[in-house]
Amino acid sequence: MKTKHTLRGYVNTREVYLDGERLSLTESQKIWNHSPDGFNWGYGGSGPSQLALAIFLRLFKSTYITCDDKQYSYQDFKWDVIAKIPREDFEIEFEI
Repeated sequence: MKTKHTLRGYVNTREVYLDGERLSLTESQKIWNHSPDGFNWGYGGSGPSQLALAIFLRLFKSTYITCDDKQYSYQDFKWDVIAKIPREDFEIEFEI
């Protein structure tokens, strides 16, 4: 069953909110420090990797999920969702 979520980000501060709660950069960096500079979006680099990791940790407490006998990782989510967000302030909804 898919669940709908809202993701909102601010380009000047790099603050990102998932379902109204601010995502923690430091919590995701404890697992993997892709980006010492913080979250980012709109391309496939280290900042988007850090953001995708933070989202997966918040939603699933894991770096991947299993769906239909396939593993879907935070890196897959980065390419499918995070890399496609315009490099500006945003608010999107996604299902996962």
